[in-house]
Amino acid sequence: MPMHNSALNQPDEILRVTNVRRGFKKSQGELLVLDGASLTLKSGEIVGLLGRSGSGKSTLLRLIAGLIEPSGGEIEYLGKPLTGPAEGVAMVFQTFALFPWLTVLQNVEAGLEALGVSARERRQRALAAIDLIGLDGFESAYPRELSGGMRQRVGFARALVVNPTLLLMDEPFSALDVLTAETLRTDLLDLWSEKSLPIKAVLIVTHNVEEAVFMCDRILVLSSNPGRVMAEIPVPFKHPRNRLDPAFRRLVDDIYARMTARPSADAMRKGLTLGSWLPEVSTNLMAGLIETVAAPPYGGKADLPEIARTLHLEVDDLFPVAEMMQYLGFADVREGDILLTQPGKKFAEYGTQERKKLFAEHLLRNVPLAAWIKRVLHERPGRRAPRVRFEQELEDFLSDSAAEQTLDAVINWGRYAEIFSYDDQSEAFSLEDD
Repeated sequence: MPMHNSALNQPDEILRVTNVRRGFKKSQGELLVLDGASLTLKSGEIVGLLGRSGSGKSTLLRLIAGLIEPSGGEIEYLGKPLTGPAEGVAMVFQTFALFPWLTVLQNVEAGLEALGVSARERRQRALAAIDLIGLDGFESAYPRELSGGMRQRVGFARALVVNPTLLLMDEPFSALDVLTAETLRTDLLDLWSEKSLPIKAVLIVTHNVEEAVFMCDRILVLSSNPGRVMAEIPVPFKHPRNRLDPAFRRLVDDIYARMTARPSADAMRKGLTLGSWLPEVSTNLMAGLIETVAAPPYGGKADLPEIARTLHLEVDDLFPVAEMMQYLGFADVREGDILLTQPGKKFAEYGTQERKKLFAEHLLRNVPLAAWIKRVLHERPGRRAPRVRFEQELEDFLSDSAAEQTLDAVINWGRYAEIFSYDDQSEAFSLEDD
Protein backbone atom coordinates (compact mmCIF):
# COMPACT_ATOMS: atom_id res chain seq x y z
CA MET A 1 0.00 0.00 0.00
CA PRO A 2 1.63 3.34 -0.97
CA MET A 3 1.96 5.89 1.79
CA HIS A 4 -0.23 8.96 1.41
CA ASN A 5 1.74 12.21 1.16
CA SER A 6 0.03 14.82 3.31
CA ALA A 7 2.61 17.43 2.30
CA LEU A 8 1.39 17.90 -1.26
CA ASN A 9 0.70 21.51 -2.26
CA GLN A 10 2.65 22.79 0.75
CA PRO A 11 4.65 26.02 0.43
CA ASP A 12 8.25 25.81 -0.78
CA GLU A 13 9.52 27.07 2.59
CA ILE A 14 8.85 24.45 5.23
CA LEU A 15 10.58 26.05 8.21
CA ARG A 16 11.96 29.44 9.23
CA VAL A 17 13.83 30.05 12.49
CA THR A 18 14.58 33.71 13.23
CA ASN A 19 16.92 34.92 16.00
CA VAL A 20 15.91 32.18 18.40
CA ARG A 21 17.24 32.35 21.92
CA ARG A 22 17.02 29.70 24.62
CA GLY A 23 18.38 30.30 28.10
CA PHE A 24 18.06 29.35 31.74
CA LYS A 25 17.86 31.77 34.65
CA LYS A 26 20.85 31.60 37.00
CA SER A 27 21.96 33.75 39.94
CA GLN A 28 24.77 35.11 37.73
CA GLY A 29 22.25 36.02 35.00
CA GLU A 30 20.81 34.11 32.06
CA LEU A 31 22.74 31.06 30.89
CA LEU A 32 22.28 31.06 27.10
CA VAL A 33 22.34 27.78 25.19
CA LEU A 34 21.23 29.42 21.92
CA ASP A 35 21.39 33.10 21.00
CA GLY A 36 20.39 34.54 17.63
CA ALA A 37 20.03 31.17 15.91
CA SER A 38 18.47 31.50 12.44
CA LEU A 39 17.87 29.07 9.59
CA THR A 40 15.46 28.18 6.78
CA LEU A 41 14.49 24.80 5.38
CA LYS A 42 12.86 24.38 1.95
CA SER A 43 10.94 21.56 0.35
CA GLY A 44 13.19 18.85 -1.08
CA GLU A 45 16.14 19.56 1.23
CA ILE A 46 18.11 17.51 3.72
CA VAL A 47 19.89 19.97 5.99
CA GLY A 48 22.43 19.02 8.65
CA LEU A 49 23.15 20.73 11.98
CA LEU A 50 26.79 20.23 12.88
CA GLY A 51 28.65 21.58 15.87
CA ARG A 52 30.75 20.76 18.88
CA SER A 53 29.33 19.75 22.25
CA GLY A 54 27.67 22.78 23.82
CA SER A 55 26.51 24.27 20.52
CA GLY A 56 22.83 23.63 21.28
CA LYS A 57 22.14 21.34 18.28
CA SER A 58 19.71 19.07 20.10
CA THR A 59 18.14 22.01 21.94
CA LEU A 60 17.42 23.71 18.60
CA LEU A 61 15.86 20.51 17.26
CA ARG A 62 13.59 20.22 20.32
CA LEU A 63 12.51 23.84 19.90
CA ILE A 64 11.56 23.12 16.28
CA ALA A 65 9.69 19.99 17.38
CA GLY A 66 7.69 22.14 19.80
CA LEU A 67 8.87 20.10 22.79
CA ILE A 68 10.29 23.20 24.52
CA GLU A 69 9.69 26.92 24.04
CA PRO A 70 12.24 29.56 23.00
CA SER A 71 13.20 32.38 25.36
CA GLY A 72 13.07 34.75 22.38
CA GLY A 73 12.87 34.88 18.58
CA GLU A 74 10.37 33.12 16.32
CA ILE A 75 9.89 29.72 14.71
CA GLU A 76 7.53 29.45 11.72
CA TYR A 77 6.37 26.13 10.28
CA LEU A 78 4.57 26.28 6.91
CA GLY A 79 4.28 30.03 7.27
CA LYS A 80 2.62 30.01 10.70
CA PRO A 81 4.15 30.66 14.15
CA LEU A 82 4.97 27.42 15.93
CA THR A 83 3.30 27.02 19.33
CA GLY A 84 3.90 23.56 20.71
CA PRO A 85 4.09 20.30 18.72
CA ALA A 86 2.76 20.78 15.18
CA GLU A 87 0.89 18.36 12.94
CA GLY A 88 3.20 17.11 10.22
CA VAL A 89 6.42 17.27 12.27
CA ALA A 90 7.90 13.93 13.35
CA MET A 91 11.12 13.14 15.19
CA VAL A 92 13.57 10.22 15.30
CA PHE A 93 15.70 10.12 18.43
CA GLN A 94 19.21 8.80 19.09
CA THR A 95 17.90 6.10 21.42
CA PHE A 96 15.29 3.69 20.11
CA ALA A 97 12.70 4.50 22.82
CA LEU A 98 10.38 1.61 21.92
CA PHE A 99 7.72 0.14 24.21
CA PRO A 100 9.25 -3.25 25.12
CA TRP A 101 5.85 -4.82 25.85
CA LEU A 102 4.49 -4.00 22.36
CA THR A 103 5.21 -5.76 19.08
CA VAL A 104 6.75 -3.96 16.11
CA LEU A 105 3.29 -3.41 14.62
CA GLN A 106 1.87 -2.14 17.91
CA ASN A 107 4.85 0.21 18.42
CA VAL A 108 4.32 1.73 14.99
CA GLU A 109 0.56 2.02 15.55
CA ALA A 110 0.95 3.70 18.97
CA GLY A 111 1.25 7.26 17.65
CA LEU A 112 -1.76 6.84 15.36
CA GLU A 113 -3.81 5.47 18.23
CA ALA A 114 -2.98 8.58 20.27
CA LEU A 115 -4.24 10.68 17.33
CA GLY A 116 -7.55 8.81 17.35
CA VAL A 117 -7.06 7.05 14.00
CA SER A 118 -9.43 4.09 13.53
CA ALA A 119 -8.09 0.56 14.12
CA ARG A 120 -8.41 -0.43 10.45
CA GLU A 121 -6.60 2.65 9.13
CA ARG A 122 -3.96 2.35 11.87
CA ARG A 123 -3.16 -1.18 10.76
CA GLN A 124 -3.04 -0.29 7.06
CA ARG A 125 -0.73 2.69 7.59
CA ALA A 126 1.50 0.87 10.07
CA LEU A 127 1.94 -2.12 7.73
CA ALA A 128 2.77 0.25 4.86
CA ALA A 129 5.43 2.01 6.98
CA ILE A 130 6.89 -1.30 8.16
CA ASP A 131 7.08 -2.53 4.58
CA LEU A 132 8.63 0.73 3.37
CA ILE A 133 11.40 0.68 5.99
CA GLY A 134 12.29 -2.96 5.30
CA LEU A 135 10.82 -4.73 8.33
CA ASP A 136 8.31 -6.97 6.54
CA GLY A 137 8.01 -10.26 8.41
CA PHE A 138 8.84 -8.76 11.81
CA GLU A 139 5.41 -7.27 12.58
CA SER A 140 4.82 -9.65 15.51
CA ALA A 141 8.37 -9.46 16.92
CA TYR A 142 9.13 -7.68 20.20
CA PRO A 143 11.97 -5.14 20.54
CA ARG A 144 14.09 -7.60 22.56
CA GLU A 145 14.16 -9.89 19.50
CA LEU A 146 15.57 -7.18 17.20
CA SER A 147 19.09 -5.94 16.56
CA GLY A 148 19.94 -2.29 17.19
CA GLY A 149 19.60 -1.45 13.51
CA MET A 150 16.19 -3.10 13.29
CA ARG A 151 14.99 -1.30 16.42
CA GLN A 152 16.01 2.01 14.87
CA ARG A 153 14.10 1.05 11.71
CA VAL A 154 11.02 0.69 13.92
CA GLY A 155 11.74 4.23 15.16
CA PHE A 156 11.80 5.46 11.56
CA ALA A 157 8.57 3.61 10.71
CA ARG A 158 6.89 5.13 13.78
CA ALA A 159 7.90 8.61 12.58
CA LEU A 160 6.88 8.01 8.95
CA VAL A 161 3.48 6.48 9.73
CA VAL A 162 2.04 9.89 10.64
CA ASN A 163 2.87 11.11 7.08
CA PRO A 164 5.04 14.03 8.24
CA THR A 165 5.95 17.02 6.14
CA LEU A 166 9.12 17.62 8.19
CA LEU A 167 11.29 14.87 9.66
CA LEU A 168 13.65 15.83 12.49
CA MET A 169 16.48 13.42 13.33
CA ASP A 170 18.63 13.74 16.45
CA GLU A 171 21.83 11.75 15.81
CA PRO A 172 19.74 8.78 14.63
CA PHE A 173 22.70 6.57 13.69
CA SER A 174 25.10 7.29 16.56
CA ALA A 175 23.95 4.37 18.74
CA LEU A 176 24.56 1.86 15.92
CA ASP A 177 27.72 0.04 14.87
CA VAL A 178 29.52 1.42 11.81
CA LEU A 179 28.21 -1.11 9.27
CA THR A 180 24.60 -1.03 10.48
CA ALA A 181 24.60 2.78 10.49
CA GLU A 182 25.95 2.87 6.94
CA THR A 183 23.28 0.44 5.70
CA LEU A 184 20.47 2.42 7.32
CA ARG A 185 21.80 5.75 5.98
CA THR A 186 22.03 4.34 2.44
CA ASP A 187 18.56 2.79 2.61
CA LEU A 188 17.06 6.04 3.84
CA LEU A 189 18.77 8.04 1.08
CA ASP A 190 17.56 5.55 -1.54
CA LEU A 191 13.97 5.99 -0.35
CA TRP A 192 14.42 9.78 -0.35
CA SER A 193 15.90 9.83 -3.87
CA GLU A 194 13.10 7.59 -5.16
CA LYS A 195 10.54 9.94 -3.54
CA SER A 196 9.07 6.96 -1.67
CA LEU A 197 8.92 8.85 1.62
CA PRO A 198 5.98 11.05 2.66
CA ILE A 199 8.32 13.76 3.99
CA LYS A 200 9.13 17.02 2.20
CA ALA A 201 12.22 18.08 4.18
CA VAL A 202 14.68 16.62 6.69
CA LEU A 203 16.67 18.36 9.43
CA ILE A 204 19.33 16.12 10.98
CA VAL A 205 21.56 16.76 13.97
CA THR A 206 24.87 14.93 13.66
CA HIS A 207 28.32 14.99 15.20
CA ASN A 208 29.82 13.11 12.26
CA VAL A 209 31.29 15.39 9.56
CA GLU A 210 31.43 12.62 6.95
CA GLU A 211 27.81 11.68 7.65
CA ALA A 212 26.76 15.29 7.09
CA VAL A 213 28.60 15.51 3.75
CA PHE A 214 27.29 12.06 2.73
CA MET A 215 23.62 12.86 3.41
CA CYS A 216 22.94 16.59 3.31
CA ASP A 217 22.26 19.25 0.68
CA ARG A 218 23.37 21.99 3.07
CA ILE A 219 25.29 21.91 6.34
CA LEU A 220 24.83 24.53 9.05
CA VAL A 221 27.76 24.78 11.46
CA LEU A 222 26.88 26.04 14.93
CA SER A 223 29.21 27.93 17.24
CA SER A 224 29.37 26.99 20.91
CA ASN A 225 28.35 28.64 24.19
CA PRO A 226 25.97 30.05 23.09
CA GLY A 227 24.99 28.33 19.85
CA ARG A 228 24.22 30.18 16.65
CA VAL A 229 24.73 29.40 12.96
CA MET A 230 28.26 30.55 12.13
CA ALA A 231 28.56 28.99 8.65
CA GLU A 232 26.32 27.61 5.91
CA ILE A 233 28.02 25.13 3.59
CA PRO A 234 26.32 23.87 0.40
CA VAL A 235 27.11 20.27 -0.57
CA PRO A 236 27.32 20.18 -4.41
CA PHE A 237 27.46 16.40 -4.93
CA LYS A 238 24.64 14.32 -6.38
CA HIS A 239 23.45 11.11 -4.72
CA PRO A 240 24.80 8.47 -4.47
CA ARG A 241 28.02 9.96 -3.09
CA ASN A 242 31.50 8.49 -3.03
CA ARG A 243 33.37 9.02 0.24
CA LEU A 244 36.71 8.38 -1.51
CA ASP A 245 36.14 11.09 -4.14
CA PRO A 246 38.90 13.74 -3.69
CA ALA A 247 36.28 16.53 -3.81
CA PHE A 248 34.30 14.79 -1.03
CA ARG A 249 37.43 14.52 1.11
CA ARG A 250 38.34 18.17 0.48
CA LEU A 251 34.92 19.30 1.68
CA VAL A 252 35.25 17.17 4.84
CA ASP A 253 38.67 18.74 5.47
CA ASP A 254 37.27 22.24 4.88
CA ILE A 255 34.50 21.70 7.44
CA TYR A 256 37.00 20.45 10.02
CA ALA A 257 39.06 23.59 9.36
CA ARG A 258 36.04 25.84 9.93
CA MET A 259 35.14 24.04 13.14
CA THR A 260 38.69 24.37 14.47
CA ALA A 261 39.31 27.96 13.40
CA ARG A 262 41.86 29.49 15.72
CA PRO A 263 40.18 31.46 18.54
CA SER A 264 40.91 35.14 18.77
CA ALA A 265 43.98 36.20 20.76
CA ASP A 266 41.69 37.75 23.40
CA ALA A 267 39.72 34.51 23.79
CA MET A 268 42.87 32.43 24.17
CA ARG A 269 44.36 34.91 26.64
CA LYS A 270 41.19 34.72 28.69
CA GLY A 271 41.24 30.93 28.79
CA LEU A 272 38.95 29.00 31.12
CA THR A 273 37.10 30.61 34.02
CA LEU A 274 35.76 29.11 37.24
CA GLY A 275 32.31 28.79 35.65
CA SER A 276 33.48 27.29 32.33
CA TRP A 277 31.80 24.08 31.22
CA LEU A 278 34.32 21.24 30.94
CA PRO A 279 33.87 18.01 28.95
CA GLU A 280 34.46 14.63 30.56
CA VAL A 281 37.62 13.75 28.68
CA SER A 282 39.69 10.94 30.14
CA THR A 283 43.42 11.40 30.70
CA ASN A 284 43.90 8.14 28.80
CA LEU A 285 42.31 9.70 25.70
CA MET A 286 44.47 12.82 26.01
CA ALA A 287 47.60 10.75 26.50
CA GLY A 288 46.66 8.50 23.57
CA LEU A 289 46.10 11.47 21.24
CA ILE A 290 49.38 13.09 22.33
CA GLU A 291 51.26 9.84 21.68
CA THR A 292 49.60 9.39 18.28
CA VAL A 293 50.41 12.91 17.10
CA ALA A 294 53.98 12.71 18.46
CA ALA A 295 54.71 9.40 16.69
CA PRO A 296 55.51 8.83 13.00
CA PRO A 297 54.21 9.68 10.47
CA TYR A 298 52.92 12.85 12.16
CA GLY A 299 55.96 13.99 14.15
CA GLY A 300 54.02 16.49 16.26
CA LYS A 301 51.55 17.83 13.68
CA ALA A 302 48.51 15.99 12.33
CA ASP A 303 45.44 16.57 10.18
CA LEU A 304 42.31 16.18 12.37
CA PRO A 305 40.14 14.48 9.70
CA GLU A 306 42.93 11.93 9.14
CA ILE A 307 43.31 11.37 12.91
CA ALA A 308 39.53 10.94 13.19
CA ARG A 309 39.52 8.28 10.47
CA THR A 310 42.58 6.49 11.89
CA LEU A 311 41.27 6.37 15.46
CA HIS A 312 37.57 5.95 14.46
CA LEU A 313 36.62 9.07 16.41
CA GLU A 314 33.77 11.44 15.59
CA VAL A 315 33.50 15.19 16.15
CA ASP A 316 31.96 14.92 19.63
CA ASP A 317 34.69 12.44 20.61
CA LEU A 318 37.71 14.11 19.01
CA PHE A 319 37.13 17.85 19.47
CA PRO A 320 36.71 17.83 23.28
CA VAL A 321 39.98 15.88 23.63
CA ALA A 322 41.87 18.23 21.30
CA GLU A 323 40.28 21.31 22.89
CA MET A 324 41.21 20.26 26.45
CA MET A 325 44.77 19.55 25.30
CA GLN A 326 44.83 23.12 23.97
CA TYR A 327 43.47 24.63 27.20
CA LEU A 328 46.00 22.62 29.21
CA GLY A 329 48.81 23.89 27.01
CA PHE A 330 49.76 20.54 25.44
CA ALA A 331 48.56 21.31 21.91
CA ASP A 332 47.42 24.01 19.53
CA VAL A 333 44.34 23.35 17.39
CA ARG A 334 43.65 25.46 14.31
CA GLU A 335 42.44 25.19 10.72
CA GLY A 336 41.85 21.45 10.91
CA ASP A 337 45.28 20.61 12.34
CA ILE A 338 46.56 19.70 15.80
CA LEU A 339 50.13 20.66 16.74
CA LEU A 340 51.87 19.56 19.92
CA THR A 341 53.49 22.28 22.03
CA GLN A 342 56.84 21.74 23.77
CA PRO A 343 55.09 20.52 26.96
CA GLY A 344 53.00 18.19 24.77
CA LYS A 345 56.14 16.73 23.21
CA LYS A 346 57.69 16.31 26.67
CA PHE A 347 54.56 14.55 27.89
CA ALA A 348 54.88 12.07 25.00
CA GLU A 349 58.50 11.32 25.99
CA TYR A 350 57.97 11.08 29.77
CA GLY A 351 57.28 8.04 31.92
CA THR A 352 54.16 7.65 34.08
CA GLN A 353 55.23 9.62 37.17
CA GLU A 354 56.83 12.43 35.16
CA ARG A 355 53.61 12.71 33.12
CA LYS A 356 51.52 12.98 36.28
CA LYS A 357 53.72 15.78 37.64
CA LEU A 358 53.64 17.72 34.34
CA PHE A 359 49.87 17.24 34.05
CA ALA A 360 49.37 18.50 37.64
CA GLU A 361 51.34 21.68 36.90
CA HIS A 362 49.31 22.42 33.76
CA LEU A 363 46.00 21.50 35.41
CA LEU A 364 46.51 23.89 38.34
CA ARG A 365 47.80 26.66 36.06
CA ASN A 366 45.12 26.44 33.36
CA VAL A 367 41.92 25.05 34.95
CA PRO A 368 40.68 27.50 37.62
CA LEU A 369 38.21 24.99 39.08
CA ALA A 370 40.99 22.52 39.90
CA ALA A 371 43.11 25.24 41.54
CA TRP A 372 40.09 26.51 43.49
CA ILE A 373 39.22 23.05 44.85
CA LYS A 374 42.80 22.57 46.07
CA ARG A 375 42.85 26.05 47.65
CA VAL A 376 39.55 25.47 49.46
CA LEU A 377 40.79 22.12 50.77
CA HIS A 378 43.96 23.78 52.11
CA GLU A 379 41.83 26.28 54.02
CA ARG A 380 39.24 23.84 55.40
CA PRO A 381 39.59 22.13 58.80
CA GLY A 382 40.77 18.58 58.28
CA ARG A 383 41.46 19.43 54.62
CA ARG A 384 38.09 17.97 53.59
CA ALA A 385 35.05 19.40 51.78
CA PRO A 386 31.78 17.90 50.51
CA ARG A 387 31.12 17.68 46.78
CA VAL A 388 27.99 19.81 47.18
CA ARG A 389 30.20 22.74 48.30
CA PHE A 390 31.63 23.02 44.76
CA GLU A 391 28.59 21.82 42.82
CA GLN A 392 26.39 24.57 44.24
CA GLU A 393 28.94 27.20 43.25
CA LEU A 394 29.08 25.88 39.69
CA GLU A 395 25.28 25.86 39.43
CA ASP A 396 25.40 29.67 39.58
CA PHE A 397 27.04 29.56 36.14
CA LEU A 398 25.94 26.27 34.56
CA SER A 399 22.86 24.08 34.25
CA ASP A 400 22.62 21.38 36.93
CA SER A 401 23.69 18.61 34.55
CA ALA A 402 26.57 20.68 33.13
CA ALA A 403 27.78 21.51 36.66
CA GLU A 404 27.74 17.81 37.57
CA GLN A 405 29.59 16.86 34.40
CA THR A 406 32.18 19.61 34.86
CA LEU A 407 32.91 18.56 38.43
CA ASP A 408 33.18 14.90 37.43
CA ALA A 409 35.73 15.87 34.76
CA VAL A 410 37.92 17.76 37.23
CA ILE A 411 37.64 14.96 39.80
CA ASN A 412 39.08 12.50 37.28
CA TRP A 413 41.87 14.86 36.23
CA GLY A 414 42.69 15.74 39.85
CA ARG A 415 42.90 12.08 40.83
CA TYR A 416 45.24 11.35 37.91
CA ALA A 417 47.43 14.33 38.81
CA GLU A 418 47.26 13.39 42.54
CA ILE A 419 46.42 16.96 43.57
CA PHE A 420 43.47 15.82 45.71
CA SER A 421 41.47 12.69 46.58
CA TYR A 422 37.77 12.05 46.16
CA ASP A 423 35.62 9.45 47.93
CA ASP A 424 32.58 8.56 45.85
CA GLN A 425 30.82 6.88 48.82
CA SER A 426 30.93 9.94 51.09
CA GLU A 427 30.96 12.37 48.10
CA ALA A 428 33.81 14.28 49.69
CA PHE A 429 37.13 15.74 48.57
CA SER A 430 40.24 15.54 50.69
CA LEU A 431 43.84 16.67 50.52
CA GLU A 432 46.57 14.19 51.33
CA ASP A 433 49.48 15.40 53.44
CA ASP A 434 52.11 16.95 51.18
